[in-house]
Amino acid sequence: MGIIEKMRLDGKKGFVTGAARGIGKSTASAFAEAGADVAIVDLDIAEAKKTAEELAKETGRKVIAIGCDCTDSEQVEAMVQQVVDEFGGLDFCHNNAGICINAPAEEMTYDQWNKVININLNGIFLTDIAAGKYMLAHNGGSIINTASMSAHIVNVPQPQCAYNASKAAVIQLTKSLAIEWAKRGVRVNSISPGYIGTELTLNSPTLIPLIEKWNQMAPLGRMGKPEELQAICVYLAGDTSSFTTGSDFIIDGAFTCF
Repeated sequence: MGIIEKMRLDGKKGFVTGAARGIGKSTASAFAEAGADVAIVDLDIAEAKKTAEELAKETGRKVIAIGCDCTDSEQVEAMVQQVVDEFGGLDFCHNNAGICINAPAEEMTYDQWNKVININLNGIFLTDIAAGKYMLAHNGGSIINTASMSAHIVNVPQPQCAYNASKAAVIQLTKSLAIEWAKRGVRVNSISPGYIGTELTLNSPTLIPLIEKWNQMAPLGRMGKPEELQAICVYLAGDTSSFTTGSDFIIDGAFTCF
């Protein structure tokens, strides 16, 4: 069997959080194209259903939509159980749901800080643990967390201390779980995207001036595309990455190199 065949995910079952649109939708599409059955998990269940129907039609795989608040432990546990019940198992997940609030630190409210930390860090922890418990009891699996290049640098010109702190914590959580579960068959890795041009970001009036600045600073002179994150996620979800755990993959067009 050649490497391309080995990279396929035929027979595997997984879910992606924050998958109704943007990066999550793109990676869910890649998983399904590679042969996996995928659950589109999102707080926006209406959009999640649209995405699930679209991907199922395009790929011929079983793609379902599940509404879930990833900061609610009971909802997360119920979501993982629904994935297992619908698909008959769980082999991988991409925990991708997240938000960013741009506010100067001295003006940021404690509620704003908590909201970012709760979704970006606590939500990742809850989904990691719920998925990890199942995988530990059922022959292992692969967990992928979305961190950010903002875990490695301080972004400018926008102030976003809560986001940066939350994403740095995601990487350390990833490494910690990878060590705890290494000999028990569960691999945990993270991806750290740079600025990615999704439909929402590219059409946001508040972000357009920032995008112009980011592109001026970027070595490649542009933002990344959601599909440019697909290959690494398919690799991490599959068996060819069996020796890869506790790693963070920066996909940023060399933005963090200076």
